[in-house]
Amino acid sequence: MDIIATLASELGLKPAAVEAAVKLIDEGNTIPFIARYRKEATGGMDDVALRALDERLGYLRNLEQRKEDVIALIGAQGKLTPELEADIRAAVQLQRVEDLYKPYRKKRMTRAQKAREAGLEPLANMIIMQVTPKAAATPLDAAAAYVTPNAAQAGYDTPEKALAGAQDIVAEIVAEDAENVADLRAFTENTGEIVSVAVNADEKTPYEPYYDYAEPVRKIPNHRVLAIDRGEREDKLRVHVRVDAQAAVARLGSRWPRRQGPFAPVLDAAVADGYKRLMAPSLEREARAKLTVRAQADAIHVFAKNLESLLSARPVRGARVIALDPGYRTGCKVAVLDETGKLLDHGVVYPTKPRHDVAGTKRRLKQLAEKYRINTIVIGNGTASRETEEVVAEFIAQEAPDLRYTIVNEAGASVYSASELASQEYPDLDVTTRGAMSLGRRLQDPLAELVKIPPQSIGVGQYQHDLDQAELARTLGYVVEDVVNRVGVDVNTASASLLGYVSGITAAVAKNIVTYREENGAFTNRSELKKVPKLGPKAFEQCAGFLRITGGSNPLDATSVHPESYPVAREVLKRAGVGAQELTRGGIPDINKRVGSVSALAGELDCGLLTLLDIIAELEKPGRDPRDDAPEVVFSKQVLSLDDLEPGMELTGTVRNVVDFGAFVDVGVHQDGLVHISKMANRFVKHPSDVVAVGDTVKVWVEKVDRDRGKISLTMVQGK
Repeated sequence: MDIIATLASELGLKPAAVEAAVKLIDEGNTIPFIARYRKEATGGMDDVALRALDERLGYLRNLEQRKEDVIALIGAQGKLTPELEADIRAAVQLQRVEDLYKPYRKKRMTRAQKAREAGLEPLANMIIMQVTPKAAATPLDAAAAYVTPNAAQAGYDTPEKALAGAQDIVAEIVAEDAENVADLRAFTENTGEIVSVAVNADEKTPYEPYYDYAEPVRKIPNHRVLAIDRGEREDKLRVHVRVDAQAAVARLGSRWPRRQGPFAPVLDAAVADGYKRLMAPSLEREARAKLTVRAQADAIHVFAKNLESLLSARPVRGARVIALDPGYRTGCKVAVLDETGKLLDHGVVYPTKPRHDVAGTKRRLKQLAEKYRINTIVIGNGTASRETEEVVAEFIAQEAPDLRYTIVNEAGASVYSASELASQEYPDLDVTTRGAMSLGRRLQDPLAELVKIPPQSIGVGQYQHDLDQAELARTLGYVVEDVVNRVGVDVNTASASLLGYVSGITAAVAKNIVTYREENGAFTNRSELKKVPKLGPKAFEQCAGFLRITGGSNPLDATSVHPESYPVAREVLKRAGVGAQELTRGGIPDINKRVGSVSALAGELDCGLLTLLDIIAELEKPGRDPRDDAPEVVFSKQVLSLDDLEPGMELTGTVRNVVDFGAFVDVGVHQDGLVHISKMANRFVKHPSDVVAVGDTVKVWVEKVDRDRGKISLTMVQGK
């Protein structure tokens, strides 16, 4: 297989670009670096396309290696034919290679293997070929000739037992034939049904919708697969794949030559046995596993998209924050932060039961707001959030009309606050204060704060605890890496957690950067990074363009222009008639007019057109943050309750989570409302992520309020 040609065909890319990308990956370049600084070579592939290429490249290389392994293993048995080798080499899926290898795989002692060792294989061949010896009138007559001392010793001491042993051989041949397996696999997937029943029909569980449930394998949506899998794992459901066995056996039988003769019913029985005893259980496991893998892959993909949206949320710059981490018995933790996230003050107030010191809470909030010139209050959405929000809203209405507040998702805050990283960052603060600080900083700079938390703990997915944790962590890690490098990092203020996601920088090097900064002061230019222990030439090449230095000796160091392109950037500035210092004043808005034809300039400077366009865009607006294009945070000054909601009411909310069946929207009543996928648009919506993303601000209408269960149904289509 020509892997380059295959990749180009599958991904719809030019072979030259694919070959260049593969070469760059093999040379140890990171995906963010290739996507940003090697556009000419790859034809401008972005990080998403490069990730897909890299993943498929790994699969195809594993496939080719497995082919070679299987060919060698079968060859060592002396059973490799030119036709079999050709079939193996032509395989385009690992499943096909394994199907072809199955008859030659070493296996435990089976009934068929036992019969072979007893010398019954010639009798099995008679059954397959349906050829009866002239001296034998019936199959039992033919089988009698194989009741040898060796066969008898193995338990085949009668013609009936010998014939049954031969049928076992035929059944295994039928069940292991690669073409049979492929055909019946497709039959199972196309006609089978997932069936689930209750273990205890009287027990009340979240899985009651699946107590007597059936849905075609080819139609069942991914979120239902995960729900049924979990119900089975928790021993609340019994699940199996229902297939028309009679039709399956008939289909399998039709693949074998039919002759009228004594051996015909024997062959039919062997084929039926091969399907029911050997094939059906295996195909059911395969079908279930395939559904689970598909559902998990989709859930991980949705989680990744949600995480990307969350990390790409717009920072609230200039926010001086009182962050509140609500609680009942232990009170509401308070952390006061300046606009850079520096802790100014902290403490505890008790706005809720059992103390219910509302007056004292308002008094303390007023003191802190006036002393530290606070403009924003942040409230965590966990326990006691609703009651705390009411007190804050009253305080703003009565005492501080210029203040605003918003609710922040607490998911993962406790993981961070109790982590070794938090202990190292703030050794003198207790866990609760660290948690409140984290909430405030999530508003000020979501990306910088959320990278401190394991991505799978951030809570913007579905069934995340049921997924392949290694694959989930790997995929989400890529998402964080891509977003961090897309945004860029200030090397003089970034934490080691944030630096560790920068292209080419390991966790150890990230710590070394922070240590170097603490010991030698702020970096003044990118070249100084070369002095950091373990940050070698390759690492510098990969990371330099993503690390920014503001106020340093070289204004280009504050941009995404890579040091390797500084000579080109300087020449562009020269052609534009401005000095590099102009970059510190906000860039050169009319640079395109100043330099004239970019294509001609690219030729003159011997620079790739795509690279030159990036350089000019960066000189036009240096250090532009792509997160500034994200929706603004929705702030509140008053609070609604579930009781305030009525059908038809129009609200503005923030999308908190996107799942397969819809989106959960925060409309300011503490309980997120669900917009079902069918209520998202006046058209067919394949997946909710095609319409909304985490962090989006959306207009919704209340459709139904279930006050007893605390559930809100919303619609994004007025009148629907």
